Amino acid sequence: MQGKQLPRWLCVAILMVIATTFGSNHIAARYAIDHGVNITTAVAARSIGASLFVGALLLFSRVPLTLPAATRWRAVSIGVLIAVQSYCIYSAVARIPVALALLAFNTFPMMFSLISWAADGERPARRALIAMPVALCGLALALDVFGAHGDIAGRWSEIGTGVGFALGAAVSFATALYFTSRWLKDVDGRLRTLLTMSTVAVLMLAAGVLAGNLALPANPGAWLGLGLLMLFYGTAFTALFVLLPRLDALNNSVALNFEPIAVLFLAWPILGQSVAPRQILGALIVVGAVVALGTAKR
Repeated sequence: MQGKQLPRWLCVAILMVIATTFGSNHIAARYAIDHGVNITTAVAARSIGASLFVGALLLFSRVPLTLPAATRWRAVSIGVLIAVQSYCIYSAVARIPVALALLAFNTFPMMFSLISWAADGERPARRALIAMPVALCGLALALDVFGAHGDIAGRWSEIGTGVGFALGAAVSFATALYFTSRWLKDVDGRLRTLLTMSTVAVLMLAAGVLAGNLALPANPGAWLGLGLLMLFYGTAFTALFVLLPRLDALNNSVALNFEPIAVLFLAWPILGQSVAPRQILGALIVVGAVVALGTAKR
């Protein structure tokens, strides 16, 4: 039974808490990486944790696990894209402040609109076309691309690799969303997530074994960070799926864009990552533009 929908204010509040929990997973990932955990191990751990959480949900809900072979292979293909996205976003988090990495990644709705436009001729709404350049201007402000003295080259040498990874994560995630909407839209979301997360886990474990860099944490800080990133990611995913029927997510999903804003305030006391007021303004512009993009009519 789905149960009665919750009041809108409560739906938005719960989604903001879930967004904050998702953001906390990235803060925990940076903490783990700073204490010696490599990116492959972190992504593998997160994917294994998510698979276990969602697998338990499927068993509890008694959702049928059978799918046509073609659908399974499509899910695996999307899992490969999610593996690329996961590795890229953790690589970005490892190199630049977590909030800035998430802001660059949160351009994925814009990437999705452009991919849909290129592939299907589905022209974005006017509001979306306006929101896209606004989001890019806000992102440039948030990233402080001109630096303190207008030294673009110097600033880019500091953040360029991390921003590149974050944008790579956005493109791969947007591509995964595009194919999911075409290939797997009728598959139960929990089963779809189990297949993709399991694929990510297998790929990361295989890559770690082949590269010889898959290793257990070597100190308490690394264990703490790895455990927390698994806990936060799995909890957020599970809460989202369990509460989804009562959250009116179609109308309230923009509340999930609170994630980078939450991380802006959490990363300062936890990781010591602070940003200038102009960067906070840029972050708010990006989030506002993404919200406008997400609510634009097609």
